[in-house]
Amino acid sequence: MASNERTVIAFDLYGTLLSTDSIAQELGRQFGQEKAAAIAATWRKHQLEYTWRLNSMEDYLPFSSVTQRSLRHALSENGVPPPPEAAVASLMSAYDSLSTFPDVAPALEPLSKVSSVTPVVFSNGTDQMVGNSVHRSPDLSPYSDVFQDIVTVEQVKKFKPHPVVYYHLATKVGKSKEQMNDMWLVSGNPFDVVGAKAVGMKACWVDRGDQGWSDGLVEGEMGAPDFIGKTLGQIVQAILKSSKTEG
Repeated sequence: MASNERTVIAFDLYGTLLSTDSIAQELGRQFGQEKAAAIAATWRKHQLEYTWRLNSMEDYLPFSSVTQRSLRHALSENGVPPPPEAAVASLMSAYDSLSTFPDVAPALEPLSKVSSVTPVVFSNGTDQMVGNSVHRSPDLSPYSDVFQDIVTVEQVKKFKPHPVVYYHLATKVGKSKEQMNDMWLVSGNPFDVVGAKAVGMKACWVDRGDQGWSDGLVEGEMGAPDFIGKTLGQIVQAILKSSKTEG
């Protein structure tokens, strides 16, 4: 649990620290390289869609189940016959070892030396999935000590961007609802940024594609990120600078 005086930096996992596109390598081994990228993209699309539909239906499935079901959907949509259970199990195991984006390691390295902030992982994933990724994946595990906590949605049984998820984060790191502005979300997912802003958090968007912010659901400053960076390092430095100024 974080001290109330410290600034919390909550890093989203999938699509921010870990590249969901990197699963294409394993998909290529199983189903051929010509379909791998399309399956990976469709898998991610349905994975997110399923979480939003479950929120709307006031229902819940663990993210592991969501991920497996959306995989089967993606395979069917791309004309792949139902795979054997061993192939599905292999892909689910590979999901715990997704590659980090190239800018992740140099961005996390300095945080191990900063005592004024509390970095945490904040994810839709289950405790087991996220724990495996943080502590066992070849790319991310060397930096596991940077994170002072892992916060998932499993306890509240809702997915981002439901408000209860962000309030759950606050509770886990020792912040009250009146202190939401003391927490920074760092995410490569626009829906996550908008969700965090809606409950009063500060939020940064990782714009690795240099596309510019175009999400128009919430107009004006209430919906836009507080900072946009092309790399995770730019965002971390901006938060550290802001925290120092405010402190």
